[in-house]
Amino acid sequence: MNYTNEFLFDMPKTDLHLHLDGSLRLNSLIEMAKKTKTKIPSETQEGLKSLVFKPHYNNLGEYLNGFQYTCSVLRDLENIERASYELAIDNQKENVNYIEVRFAPQLLIDHQKGLSFENILIAVNKGLNRAKQEYNQSALVKEQGRPEFHYGIINCAMRMFGPKGFSPYYTTLYEVMNHSKQMDVISLASMEMVRASVKLRDEKGIPIVGIDLAGQEEGYPAGKFKETYAYAHKHFLNKTVHAGEAYGAESIFEAITECYADRIGHGYSLFMPERILDPTIKNKTKYIQNLASFIADKRTVIEVCLTSNLQTNPQIKNLQQHKFKDMIANRMATSICTDNRLISNTTVTNEYKLAVNHFNLPLKRLKDIVAYGFKKSFHSGTYVEKRRYAKQNMIYFDKVAKKHGLIK
Repeated sequence: MNYTNEFLFDMPKTDLHLHLDGSLRLNSLIEMAKKTKTKIPSETQEGLKSLVFKPHYNNLGEYLNGFQYTCSVLRDLENIERASYELAIDNQKENVNYIEVRFAPQLLIDHQKGLSFENILIAVNKGLNRAKQEYNQSALVKEQGRPEFHYGIINCAMRMFGPKGFSPYYTTLYEVMNHSKQMDVISLASMEMVRASVKLRDEKGIPIVGIDLAGQEEGYPAGKFKETYAYAHKHFLNKTVHAGEAYGAESIFEAITECYADRIGHGYSLFMPERILDPTIKNKTKYIQNLASFIADKRTVIEVCLTSNLQTNPQIKNLQQHKFKDMIANRMATSICTDNRLISNTTVTNEYKLAVNHFNLPLKRLKDIVAYGFKKSFHSGTYVEKRRYAKQNMIYFDKVAKKHGLIK
């Protein structure tokens, strides 16, 4: 089915996999760098696009290179609030009505600059909430009947970090735990992150709706963070895990069975038997079939990031090769996401455009994907409130589809 760019732009959308530090405006990054006296490879947008934020990357390492600059400028409370506010505005402008902004607070903590876990989260929330209040009081909502804008915050634990170069917080942690094994330090940091998240949600009312596990999968399986996720589970924090982005299907299985994952970030490798390295899995094809069927039956949403996967997996020569086609064929619940608006030079509308142009998505299936974004969100309200909000957006979807002649 053919969809116009105007329809994809107008329809209500979500972004459930959205990294704050990968989604700054390029001109804002330059201005923030000047303000914080951060050295960056170029002080022009054209220069940065050529040297750092490229249309194509050779590997995951090159893709991640830009984060050293974005994280550096975000070690400033005003910049954090500004980036959060602008990110919400950019989504509102393309009818993305609900976003979940994720980042690793411990990458930004710097006590010498007055950056604590608490005031970082307060700054993020302040920026997002300001954009929310402005939009929800605007004529677009009050007079034109568009759905309101809402958001949640997801805090990430890092699977792996070293004693140097990651952040002042992690460097200090290694210094004070210099007799501990690396995994003990990493585990302690993840548990501290989730405890702080629960406390700030409960005592400060910050809409921290879930936790995530990000970073290098190989060598740092989700099961090593079992206790961290158990704590989140027992304190009613939702759970997503980066899994199957650069490792095999067993990484996804572990995220679900060991970490109670409600959603899976990427899940790209689910249908790649060659990436399964567990020697106990003899029949890889059957294992994948069983896991895919289990995930589909439980309606565990896969947060699909098409452009990002294309950029970090050089073996994908064109988008038709993306495993999204297998997710569709297996009737899995999916949600279209950007991952990183700056690093991947994309928008939610663009990701939907790629999806409908390269895969067979009739209107009913497209509507299902949009609906999963709202229904499987980690909305900070009650379940009843989330259902009401999702229904409002799907009614608006039909209104937009009718306006563009897709339904009578």
